[in-house]
Amino acid sequence: MLNGIVLVDKAPGWTSHDVVAKCRGLLREKKIGHGGTLDPMATGLLVLFVGPATKLVSRLPGEKTYLASFRFGMETDTYDTDGNIVRTYENIPAVENLHTILPYYTGNIQQIPPMVSAVKVGGKRLYELARKGIEIERKPRPVTVYELAWLCEKDGEHTVRVRCSAGTYVRSLIHDMGRELGSGAVMTALRRIRSGPFDVEDAVPVGQVAAERVMPPPDFGHTAGAGDAL
Repeated sequence: MLNGIVLVDKAPGWTSHDVVAKCRGLLREKKIGHGGTLDPMATGLLVLFVGPATKLVSRLPGEKTYLASFRFGMETDTYDTDGNIVRTYENIPAVENLHTILPYYTGNIQQIPPMVSAVKVGGKRLYELARKGIEIERKPRPVTVYELAWLCEKDGEHTVRVRCSAGTYVRSLIHDMGRELGSGAVMTALRRIRSGPFDVEDAVPVGQVAAERVMPPPDFGHTAGAGDAL
């Protein structure tokens, strides 16, 4: 029986469940779990726990690092370019204006989860309600953004590095910054490059997953759990 973890570099278009299902076949192991959901549009590191190691999922340190790209000038119902446009703006802020607000979204902040998230309200996941065209009031939740660094801008698309706690929604962070600047903003790409102590540089595409890629179970001690950050 396999017992350990495998690091997968998820391609766009795949759900996290798709990756788990595929790897169950490749590894011939039914017992596989992952350490934090990535939406279909997102790419990057997905930590899979195989066999008895699935009991360690909740111990994966929650801190994650992402590269996120976005553009100003609109808002969508999903806070990314996969959604329907709900508002457009003529105002496009200068990069200097973006720099001035980054500190306000760093540290311990309150964040309202997006309707497309997996957060449960009244026993229903928000994305299930969103698919039915239902939007409900959501309560702000405390999250921590350890680092929010602007990296570059090309053809009107900005890229930032976000290092954050479990439960942080990067798309909501971008949406809120767009609102703050009076210009709207939508996420155009998201790539997870670190999850706890693991790096995407050590991950392989799902098609290369094999028994020899499964690493021994890590010793997380008594660290806090993983959770999602999208």
